[in-house]
Amino acid sequence: MTRSLTALAAIMAISLCPSLKAASQEAVATPAVQQIEGVAATVNDEPITYSDVRERAQMLLLSLGGQQPTQEQIQQLANQALEQLIDEKLQLQEATEYEVEVSDSDIADSINNLARQSGVTREELIGTLLQAGINPKSLEDQTRADIAWRRIMGGLYGSRIRISPSQISDQMKRMVSSAAKEQYQIREIFLFAPDEENKQQALEVAATLREQISNGAPFQVAAQRFSSAPTSASGGDMGWVTLDDLDQARADALSAMQGPGLTEAIVTEEGVYLLEVRGKQDPSQTTSRVDLVRLTVNDGSDEALWDAAQAATGCDSIETMAAEDENLRTVRLEDLNVADLGPEGRSMVEATEVGQSTDIFATSGTLAVMFVCDRQENVPNMPTREQLEDRLFGQQLGMISERSLRNLRREATIIRR
Repeated sequence: MTRSLTALAAIMAISLCPSLKAASQEAVATPAVQQIEGVAATVNDEPITYSDVRERAQMLLLSLGGQQPTQEQIQQLANQALEQLIDEKLQLQEATEYEVEVSDSDIADSINNLARQSGVTREELIGTLLQAGINPKSLEDQTRADIAWRRIMGGLYGSRIRISPSQISDQMKRMVSSAAKEQYQIREIFLFAPDEENKQQALEVAATLREQISNGAPFQVAAQRFSSAPTSASGGDMGWVTLDDLDQARADALSAMQGPGLTEAIVTEEGVYLLEVRGKQDPSQTTSRVDLVRLTVNDGSDEALWDAAQAATGCDSIETMAAEDENLRTVRLEDLNVADLGPEGRSMVEATEVGQSTDIFATSGTLAVMFVCDRQENVPNMPTREQLEDRLFGQQLGMISERSLRNLRREATIIRR
């Protein structure tokens, strides 16, 4: 990258220093400070400032939540932040072209959902951004671009994508054939890098992500923030795959893994992959599938949750109770593979009889229990036809979205300072 991003790394290092946090917060509140920092890039004559890049890189670091990054890692993430901002400029310019409007209430609803998924209030989320020296407008701008782009892609292509019964049947046949082979449960991060210069930058970002994830950053969050693969929306989840489902480079990397964990960076013709192996199963293995209802309490009271769980007589009963009590919330989860619940969740569900609830556990900043509604034992480890249809639709729309964005990049006038 250019020297401008080297200077940006120094600016970010200052903003990360605890003793200068107050100065960083003052910069957020003072527009004049941002104005003199200059322009890092222009996209069809629209500027992206150093402030924009610094704050986006800070958001990326904040979302990873791992160990304190080194200055080298900060620069690598700053490069990635600039590329994200370029994409968002292009997306918003396309939204203007198609007259797609995103209202303030749309953005507020999306940020409220983000806060709720993180187990905090909107005010707490905004406070966290301010404490890190990030103007909340950076999050709003990112949200606006994301909503606008999804609407454009859904409007242009969503109704055109048809997943036929024969496509689903063919996929089911391939999966039945794969059931006789060793399978791996994996997540992926893909960094698009079509040439050697971009591959070197992608390798540096992959090394940073691998270190952050190894030190506690959630892989799903990193995939959502950085991956160019269609699976990014689901946290990089590829489900269960065989070596035959992958290109040779990724297949070789999986074969070399002795157990769960992260692969090294994998270089392919189109870019760089980082894979997380979550599980492995032999061809002879079967699984259990369950229907669940998750019950949570809005006020986080374990007493209220326990009383409700004890009063319920099953799944229908607890859903009825939740509909009549504003403090209770239920979510029905159907046809789940218990292997996908993780070790702790699987252990709790397998120890619970049908019609009963699990012990209380923590989730997303509150407390919850799971009611087991139904269980099927020793079934093939395969998705349902409905799940396959959703997966195929998402894959096709995701590939169209990535291709459309790359076409916009090729046609745009992008100048990095």
